[in-house]
Amino acid sequence: MEKFIKSMENQYLHSSLELVEDVFAQWDNPEEGKVVRQLVEEIRAKKYYIPELELIMADENDTVIGYAMFSRFHIEGKYEDELLILTPVAVKTELQRQHISRDLIEYGFIKARELGFTAILVEGNPQNYNPRGFKTSADFGIVAGPNVRLPHVSCLMVKELVDGALDHISGIVDYSFYDALR
Repeated sequence: MEKFIKSMENQYLHSSLELVEDVFAQWDNPEEGKVVRQLVEEIRAKKYYIPELELIMADENDTVIGYAMFSRFHIEGKYEDELLILTPVAVKTELQRQHISRDLIEYGFIKARELGFTAILVEGNPQNYNPRGFKTSADFGIVAGPNVRLPHVSCLMVKELVDGALDHISGIVDYSFYDALR
């Protein structure tokens, strides 16, 4: 199968939302699929959105098979010109375990560095993100706030795109500025 990665274009806006909702509905439940879809729509509408970092992977038929969004993120009102959050990441269910998310994320790292970002935050399974260079964020003084429900402290992770980027970034992670996550 031939695959290519590109930044979001208008023709993929709807199909990428469908993919995200479908993947999260299958993985968790239909309600979670709707919440994650709303989150993508909300990020697209806010100042945190960076079109160059909303990435899709398409196949030879121009069908969206993978998705990853990096958007600006702040901790306690700071660092939004340096820090990104990676959410969501979705791969068509029947194509998972074929390195689609890895390729999207690695491509995103390159694009993010080119745009001047220095660190990325992600919430998820450490087994999926540690191989990409993410480390437990609490080890860097970046901790989940009381409304961020993590299965384990290691599920909130951070990655430096530039050596030493996390030397001055710390604080409490809070998602309250996302209506979809309230």
